[in-house]
Amino acid sequence: MIKVTFPDGGIREYAQGTTAMQIAESISPRLAQEVLSASVNGEIVDLNRPINEDSSVKLHKWEDPEGKKAFWHSSSHLLAEALEALYPGIKFGIGPSIENGFYYDVDSPTPITEGDLPKIEKKMEELARTKEAICRREVSKSEAMKTYTEKGDQYKVELIEGLEDGTISFYTNGNFTDLCRGPHLPHMGYVKAIKLTSVAGAYWRGNENNKMLTRIYGITFPKKSMLDEYLAMLEEAKKRDHRKLGKELELFCFSPRVGAGLPLWLPKGAALRDRLEHFLRNVQKQYGYLQVITPHIGMKDLYVTSGHYAKYGKDSFQPIHTPDDSEEFLLKPMNCPHHCEIYKFKPRSYKDLPLRFAEFGTVYRYEQSGELHGLTRVRGFTQDDAHIFCRPDQLKDEFMKVIDIVLYIFKTLSFDKFTAQVSLRDPNNKEKYIGSDENWHKAEQAIIEAAAEKGLNTTVELGEAAFYGPKLDFMVRDAIGRQWQLGTIQVDYNLPERFDLTYKGSDDKEHRPIMIHRAPFGSMERFVAVLLEHTGGKFPLWLSPDQVVVLPISEKFNDYAKKVSDFLNNSDIRAQVDDRNEKIGRKIRDNELKRIPFLLIVGEKEEQEGTVAVRAQGEGDKGVMTKDDFVGLIRKMVADEIQKLNK
Repeated sequence: MIKVTFPDGGIREYAQGTTAMQIAESISPRLAQEVLSASVNGEIVDLNRPINEDSSVKLHKWEDPEGKKAFWHSSSHLLAEALEALYPGIKFGIGPSIENGFYYDVDSPTPITEGDLPKIEKKMEELARTKEAICRREVSKSEAMKTYTEKGDQYKVELIEGLEDGTISFYTNGNFTDLCRGPHLPHMGYVKAIKLTSVAGAYWRGNENNKMLTRIYGITFPKKSMLDEYLAMLEEAKKRDHRKLGKELELFCFSPRVGAGLPLWLPKGAALRDRLEHFLRNVQKQYGYLQVITPHIGMKDLYVTSGHYAKYGKDSFQPIHTPDDSEEFLLKPMNCPHHCEIYKFKPRSYKDLPLRFAEFGTVYRYEQSGELHGLTRVRGFTQDDAHIFCRPDQLKDEFMKVIDIVLYIFKTLSFDKFTAQVSLRDPNNKEKYIGSDENWHKAEQAIIEAAAEKGLNTTVELGEAAFYGPKLDFMVRDAIGRQWQLGTIQVDYNLPERFDLTYKGSDDKEHRPIMIHRAPFGSMERFVAVLLEHTGGKFPLWLSPDQVVVLPISEKFNDYAKKVSDFLNNSDIRAQVDDRNEKIGRKIRDNELKRIPFLLIVGEKEEQEGTVAVRAQGEGDKGVMTKDDFVGLIRKMVADEIQKLNK
C-alpha cells in the first residue's frame, strides 16, 4: 500500500500502482469525468501513470491551468494526426499548448492556407469522435533516432539530438506517434469543440537563418458552449485591437522609413502618454523618488560589466563604431547599468539610503520581425524604470512600498483582476543566471515574504526569473478576460557586486547595497496597448487626450465654436473644434467613434444665449448648459474620479 496526501492535507491509502484516474474514481464518479491531469509530487503526469510510492497528489480539472495545458497539448497531437492523414509526407516541428489553445509548426509538401482550416477541423472532429486512446511509451535515444531518421523527419531528429538517453518518450494516438514528454488526456473523446484560428509563418526554432515553417493555431473545449463564448470574445477582441483603435483615435503610427517596431507617437498619443507619466511622477514624488536622465547609448564595456552583453549582445542591435577605433557603443538595452553609474558618482553613507532613482528611459532591443506586434512587441520602448538602492534592513519595506504603487496604479485604471507571479530561477539550470546561491536565496525569500505580508494572490513559476535576480510579475486580466503581464519588481544582489557599489555603514565599514528594479507600467508602449484594449478606447475623463469636441452646425458658427473651445482650454479642459464642412449628423457619428467623452453642439440659439448643447459618450443628449455650468460639470466629474481613486 502507498499513502496519498491531498492538497487539503487529507491522507488516503491505495494499492501500489494506483493511477490518478483511479484515485479520482474513488472520490466521486463526477470528479473522474472532469479530471484532466494530475500532479504527483509536483510533476504533472498523465492520469493513467501508475503511482508506486508515497506521494502528494493534486487532480486538475478544466478550471486549472494544468488541466487546460494537458487538454490543449493533447489537441495539438489531434491536429497533427489530422494533418498527417490529409497531407502525406508532412513533417513536424513542435506543437505546444499556449495561453489560449495550441499550435503546431509543420513543413508541408502542399501549402496550407486559411482556406484549408475547415477541412482540417472536420478531420479532427472525426478522429475525436472515435475516442482513440493516447498511449505513452518510453524509448531509448537510439530507437527514437532510428524512428525519425527512417521517417525522414529532420526536425524531430534535431530535437532528439539534444535529449539525454532515458528521458525520451513517445505518445501515440491512432495512426500518429509523436516525440513528447506529455502529459496528455487518456483519450481524444474529451475534445468536443474545435476551432483552428489562423495560419502563420514561423522560423524553425525561432532562428531567421532556418527554414520558415507553417504554424497552425487552434483552440479546443470540452463543451461547444465554451467555444461559442470564446468566439464571441474573439469578436470583441477584434473591436478592441489596440492597432485598430490607435489608428482610429490617432494615437500612434508606424513608418517603414523609420523602421519596423519603432512607433511614432502622434499628438493625441503623446498627450495620453504625457498624462500617464505625469500621474506616475506625482505618485513617485510622494514616495521619495529622484528623477534622473541617461543617454540612449553607452559604451559596450558598460553592458559587459552588467552582464547584459553576454546574455543579449548577439541578439541585439550591433555595436556603434566611431572614428576613434578604441570606442564601441551600444544602443541602451537596459537603464539599470546607467543608474548604477549614477550611484557611483560620489561616496554613499548608510544615512543616504534608500536612494530611489526614476527615469522614463527609452531602450532598444532587436526583436525578430516575425515577433513584432503593434505596441506590445517593439524594438524601441520607454520604461517607467526606477532602481532603489537600499540596506538589507530596508529591503522588505522598500519592496512592499513598490507593491503599494503597483496596486494604486491598477486601482486607478480599473485593472481589478490580477495575480502576482513569483518568478524564481530554475534550480536545475543555474548556469542561466549570475550570482551566488546565497544571494539568490535571500532575494527569493524577500519577495515571497513581502508578497505574503501584502496578502497578494500569488503563483510561483520556476525558470521565469531575470538572469540577475528573482522578480514579482503582475499578471492582469482585462475587461474581456485576457491575461497580460503588467508591472514587475525585481530584487538584485548581483549588479551591486558587478559594479562594486558600496556605502559606509554605521560601523564605519564599507557595505554592499541591495538593488530593487521596478517598472509599474512595464513599458509605456505596452501599457498603452493594454489600456486601449481594456477600455475599448473609452478612457476615464481625467486621462482622455480630448475631453471635448465642439461641433458647429454650419460654418456660420465656427467663430463661436472657437470661442467656446478657447474658454474650455483656458479652464484647463482639453477641447477642440470640428469645423469640417460636413453635416452635423456626420460630425457626431465620427467623433463618437473616436470615443470623445463630450460633444458640444452650437448653432444660432447657443451663440445668442452663450450656451452649448451637450452630448455625452454612450448617453446621448444631456441638455443645454451655459459654458460655466459645463465647466463645473467636467470639473466635478474629474474630481469625483480622483476622489474615488484615493478612497
